[in-house]
Amino acid sequence: MEQQQNSAILLIHCPDQRGIVHHVTDFIFRNSGNILRLDQHVDVEQQLFFMRVEWSLDGFMIPTPQIEERFAAEVAERFNINSQLHLSADVQRMALFVSQLPHCFYDILARYEAAEWQVEIPLIISNHEALRPAAERLGIEFHHLPITAENKQQQEQRQLELLQRYQIDFVVLARYMQILSEEFVSHYAQRVINIHHSFLPAFPGGRPYHSAHQRGVKIIGATSHYVTAELDAGPIIEQDVVRVTHAHAVTDLVRKGRDLEKIVLARAVWQHLNHNILTCGNRTVVFE
Repeated sequence: MEQQQNSAILLIHCPDQRGIVHHVTDFIFRNSGNILRLDQHVDVEQQLFFMRVEWSLDGFMIPTPQIEERFAAEVAERFNINSQLHLSADVQRMALFVSQLPHCFYDILARYEAAEWQVEIPLIISNHEALRPAAERLGIEFHHLPITAENKQQQEQRQLELLQRYQIDFVVLARYMQILSEEFVSHYAQRVINIHHSFLPAFPGGRPYHSAHQRGVKIIGATSHYVTAELDAGPIIEQDVVRVTHAHAVTDLVRKGRDLEKIVLARAVWQHLNHNILTCGNRTVVFE
């Protein structure tokens, strides 16, 4: 479902207790807001409450810059609510990090060029030159920052400077074959999205599809997640699988796997752009 162009999205989580839905929706009602969509979830084991509510700002009585302060004073403090407010009219700025594998990179650029997403891509960073022509064709700034063991810290600092200069909201690793340091990730917590095959840790290394083929696997998959300091262990946003058989060669597994990676990464970016994700600890609640 597409967002209204003049709406507010409130993401909240807190200890589960009676009256939360009533007080949140009453806050919107009392200020002449019209709810467009409301989703909620209760984690029974941890007794946690999660909600995403979106309402029209047309005719809403509270000026937009004051909504968070008013909500905190009138509702959030009473229920010990953690909240995030987003505006659908705000266009996020996304940076792409890429190496040489082009499939996810080209898929994202195709969706961007087709205006499938409400997003700006002002910056692409790569440790190789191979994909510069695609960026230049679309008028996107491309920065080549090769990385070695000796210059990794220095190059990451340059990356952070570029992200700040271009006012980047979040980063997508479109098969960027470098490990980000804990220092880098700390600057963009829950704002770096990665994609990888789902064989980890069963089939790590540079030839996972060959290893999987040798073991005669029956499904292959892809996982998209937020990046944390622990490698490939961040909160999962999206996953999917496709079946394979003994008749499929390694090249078939690679082709099917890369197709799946494109789709899963695109779904994850879509969920992030639409503020459908709540992260709690190392888990996510993703509202569809």
